[in-house]
Amino acid sequence: MKIKLKRLDDAYHLEASNEEGCTIETDGSPAIGGGNKGMRPMQLLLAAAGSCSSIDIISILKKQKQELKDLQVEVNGEREANVVPSLFTDVHLHYILSGALDDTKVKRAIELSVDKYCSVVKILEKTAKVTYSYEIIN
Repeated sequence: MKIKLKRLDDAYHLEASNEEGCTIETDGSPAIGGGNKGMRPMQLLLAAAGSCSSIDIISILKKQKQELKDLQVEVNGEREANVVPSLFTDVHLHYILSGALDDTKVKRAIELSVDKYCSVVKILEKTAKVTYSYEIIN
């Protein structure tokens, strides 16, 4: 796995690209001179946790023959205050699923992802308490 980054302005705006040519932009906060032209690195980490676990959940629900129509994830993270580096101490993932879904199977899919399969969550667990909740909308 290889990622390349290039600077896009004279401040903190960067573009990251993978070997397949997909890109994402990052930037610093205005408080440090950034321009809010992209996600901040710690926001990307939360997005990665939501994305990683979503991939697991979609895959597990497909194997369980569940008809998932939509999946959204809200990820909230709390960081240490007045410390450098400021690591995450608490991360909460809230899954919003829709479709004709069995609650027991949804719960199990989320448990498997968060507790066993999601590599990003496992990294975050080194410093943060990771919790989750979910709701099913029919």
